[in-house]
Amino acid sequence: MRAVITRVTEASVTVDGEIVGALPRAGLLVLLGVSTDDDEVDVATMVRKIAELRILPGEAGAVEIGAPVLVVSQFTLMGSTSKGRRPSWSRAAPGARAEAAVDAVVRGLRERGLEVETGAFGAMMQVSSVNDGPFTVLVDTSGSRTS
Repeated sequence: MRAVITRVTEASVTVDGEIVGALPRAGLLVLLGVSTDDDEVDVATMVRKIAELRILPGEAGAVEIGAPVLVVSQFTLMGSTSKGRRPSWSRAAPGARAEAAVDAVVRGLRERGLEVETGAFGAMMQVSSVNDGPFTVLVDTSGSRTS
């Protein structure tokens, strides 16, 4: 599982001209990709990282200060560009499996007390954000099995 986590002053997701998710105040925008071999360990690790990473002002984590989170599924994060000019999506989890994993991350964040907005899984989305800092990190749970 991979996530690009950006500290933002505002963010929203629009589908067919309508806003489907938006942060009510500054928080985190999370673009989330699910791989074919992700499981509940990856989900738990990702939830913990999103909630606790000390990347907000004052070195706070989202769960500490109640920062809202906007989670947007992004299968393209699993793309490989190691060969040729056309990315390969073979590591991206199939739709139903990826959607279940994204839903599990969202549910886990809400269980931690966070306010979570989402995009629309599988839809053509326009994501808008104003980066704060800018401050962006990449989280990859593939190493969570050894640590």
